[in-house]
Formats: sequence, C-alpha cells, structure tokens
Amino acid sequence: MSLPPEKASELKQLIHQQLSKMDVHGRIREILAETIREELAPDQQQLSTEDLIKALRRRGIIDDVMKELNFVTDSVDQELPSSPKQPVCFTDRHSTLLKKTNIDPTRRYLYLQVLGGKAFLEHLQEPEPLPGQVCSTFTLCLHFRNQRFRSKPVPCACEPDFHDGFLLEVHRESLGDGTRMADSTTMLSISDPVHMVLIKTDIFGETTLVASYFLEWRSVLGSENGMTSLTVELMGVGTESKVSVGILNIKLEMYPPLNQTLSQEVVNTQLALERQKTAEKERLFLVYAKQWWREYLQIRPSHNSRLVKIFAQDENGINRPVCSYIKPLRAGRLLDTPRQAARFVNVLGYERAPVIGGGGKQEQWCTLLAFLCRNKGDCEDHANLLCSLLLGYGLEAFVCVGTKAKGVPHAWVMTCGTDGTITFWESLTGHRYIHKPANPDESPVAEQPKPLYPYRTIGCVFNHQMFLGNCQPSDSVEICVFDLNDESKWKPMSEEAIKSVCAPGATTSLPPFPPLCASTIDASVTSNEIEMQLRLLVSEHRKVSFL
Repeated sequence: MSLPPEKASELKQLIHQQLSKMDVHGRIREILAETIREELAPDQQQLSTEDLIKALRRRGIIDDVMKELNFVTDSVDQELPSSPKQPVCFTDRHSTLLKKTNIDPTRRYLYLQVLGGKAFLEHLQEPEPLPGQVCSTFTLCLHFRNQRFRSKPVPCACEPDFHDGFLLEVHRESLGDGTRMADSTTMLSISDPVHMVLIKTDIFGETTLVASYFLEWRSVLGSENGMTSLTVELMGVGTESKVSVGILNIKLEMYPPLNQTLSQEVVNTQLALERQKTAEKERLFLVYAKQWWREYLQIRPSHNSRLVKIFAQDENGINRPVCSYIKPLRAGRLLDTPRQAARFVNVLGYERAPVIGGGGKQEQWCTLLAFLCRNKGDCEDHANLLCSLLLGYGLEAFVCVGTKAKGVPHAWVMTCGTDGTITFWESLTGHRYIHKPANPDESPVAEQPKPLYPYRTIGCVFNHQMFLGNCQPSDSVEICVFDLNDESKWKPMSEEAIKSVCAPGATTSLPPFPPLCASTIDASVTSNEIEMQLRLLVSEHRKVSFL
C-alpha cells in the first residue's frame, strides 16, 4: 500500500524528528569512525553499507531506534469509546502488559505527559507503602474530544509518582476534514479543553472526587519547538473549591511537529476573545433569567417558595444553567433499550455531596465525567445522566425538580409519550410510574387514582433545549397537568436564550460530554468466579453447621 506524496512527507518528518531527538546521526558518526579505525585494513579506504549496518546492529543502535519509534499502550482500564478512535496511553518501556498500537501518520496528535505531582499537603505524613501493601491511590482520568483515558493508580503521597503519557488525537469532526491533517490555525479554533479529574480510592475501594480541572492546551501552538511545560494547580471541590489540593507537572507536545507555529500573541488574543464572548453571553442570559423570574413571581407571590432551579453549582463551585448539564447521549450497542439505561444509571452509587458541620444539604451538581469516574453521585447527577440517555433514544425527556415525602428536595426524570402518557423514571431505583392526575373538581365521593410514586411537589422541568416553571395554582404532583404547551400552566423560557449558552460550542465554559464505553469486565468469567466462591462459602457453612 502506497501513501500519497504529502502523507509520505509528513511520515518522513515524524521519523526525522524522532531521530534528531535521539541524536542518532551523532551516534552513527561515532560508530563509523570507530569501525574505520578498528576494522578496516590500512589500504582499504571505503566501508560498505552492509558493514555499517552490521556495526550499528552489533552496538544496539537499530534496536534502540525501533523501540523509540514504537508507541505502546498499557492495557489499563479504558472507559467508554463511542468514537472509533481509541485513546492511547503511553507507558515506560520497562512496564509489563504492553501492546503496540497503530499511529496514523496523516493525523495530528497532542502528546500530554504527566510528570509527577507535588504539594499534596493532605498526604504530607503519609508513610511510603511497603511492597505488596494495600494503600490509598490516586487515579487521573482525562477526556478530550470524545476520547477518554485513565492513568495507572499511584500511591497517595505528598509528591505522587505520576508518570503517564496520553496521545490525544486532534481533528475536525465536520465532514470533509476527516483525512486532512489539522494545521495551527485550524487547531487554534478548537476550543475543547482537556478535562482532568483526580480520583482517590481508599483501601476499602471507596472513591472520592479530589479535583476537577479544565486544561487549556492551545498554548503549545505558540511554542517555538512545538512543546511546552505547564504547572497545573488543582483546586478542591464543593466547599473546598478555593483551596489548593496539589500541583501537577504537565508537558505538551505536538505530533507530527508543526510546520508553522503561531506567535504567542496570536494565541493569547484568540483565548482572550473567546473568554470575552463567553462572558458577554453569560451576562445576557443572567439578565434574561432575572427578568423571567420577576415575571414568574408576578403570576402568583407563592411561587417564591417553589423549587424552580435555573442555575446550579458544579463541583468547582461555578454557577451554570441547569440546561447545560443535559445533552442527548447515545449509548450505541452498550445499552440496547431505555429500560437498560435506567438500570445502568441506578447501579451507580448514591452519595450526597459532603458538607462540613451541620445545616442543610450541600449543593453540588457534578459534570458527567466526574460522576462517571467517581462511580457515584447525588440524585441530580443520576437524573441528569438518565435524561441525557433517554434523549439519546429519541424520547421526549425532562428532569423534574421538586420534593419527596417530608419536603425533601429531589430530582427525577419524566418522559412524554406520543399519546400524551406521562411516565416518571426514578433514577436511583430504575422504577417507572405512570402519572394519572387527580381531578380536584371531582366530588369527594368519587374515586381518585392513588399515586404510587413518592413525589409530592414539582417546581420546574427542563432538558437541553427547554426550561419550564410550574405556574399552576398548586404544585402538587398528584393534581399537576403536564401539558407543557399550555403557557397558563407552564411558563417557558426562551429557547433562543437557552441555546445561546447551552448549545454545544455556544460558550467555551461548557464542559464537553464524554462518551460511554464498554466495561472491561468479562461478564461470563466473572459470573463463574462468583458462583464458585458462593459454592465454597455454602460448603463451609454446611460443614460448620454440621448440615
């Protein structure tokens, strides 16, 4: 198979760059001089190509070059691939469980290396683990343009020994650009950040979200040699979002090297313009939301006590419109039906956001990557994920915000059928309930449908495109009518206003949604192992009980 001339030149450039980095030419000159001096007769003036190749192979130069040119990937847990391109995780050459991966020489890659951490002061007194000792570990999870990555776990320490590399493919996703290598100007317009999530796993397997960080990688486009080093300060989450938890040393490098780099001034100007546009869009939406809320309160003063949630804080303490937490998410062949999706979401653990001291509930709506990597979250996280999955199946789905028994705030999912049927989905259990509203004007003697669902009141419903506040005389779910097109019952927000800040690519502050990927567990093998363990336990119990 032959490559087109431009692709062949790019491949040659990549190999030349690697050879220059290893100083192969200098080593060949040294071996050539040594071979001429030691092996040639005084009357022989020329050295054949075969003799030189033998000398290079004898001294291991060829083997070293081939090893350096082989990208390797560690068979660690890789999460969700919904894109055909799999993320590639680099490891050192002495690691075990390595396998080769193919690198497309016609594509542009960003090589991100994590070269250790420091100042994780919470683990200052952490003793160094003994060989084979079970200890708490840090794991770094990354997401970039539909690719997900997971580092090797490292023991928790004041200076955790992160030494991982990830090959991130940078490309345009629009039609027609799939086979063209992205140049500097094209990549400067790609505003997707690298989302980094740090997870701590204790000795009992419990996970904790330590930090969530959005890395702006485009500074490498303005570096002279196509590579740059960064020091990233990670901040805590929730109530500790203003407290530093540690520092990571990051190195970024473009592959193949850029033919033409941009000036740092151009890069900084582009980033400043994007921040300015984002800030202006968010300001205008805030002005509109305040006006909408004033109009909503004018309908009925009692609306002030209803749970109408327009903004919510993420794990970094940033207020974002609730519609930005939803996006149609297609699971492909991983989840065949909406019922399977509900089962998948309910299997994820439930944990309320931690709060220091007494008082009310600490609010924290996690980004999807943080929720999936931690494998647990609050009811809002479950509802947002289930709504996104149901939208991916083509259902008309909404997240509902209201209360359960005893006035406890809660979030669940609602779908509207084509025949007008309203179905409630409880994301924490996977249960479904058909809503049949009671008629408050009926005679007390008349039999009313008894609700089976646990929900008591509802303040608003929303998805990625719509937000509607309940403006019916009563916010009781039991008598609520879900005719969302009736503005006398549901006050809508402008879809254009929502789109201006919540549509994909509308602002650079929106975290991109990661894809789902297949489990790394072999279900049949694992089920057999569990069955054998249960048989052994039953046998031991019978022996002890003399059965």
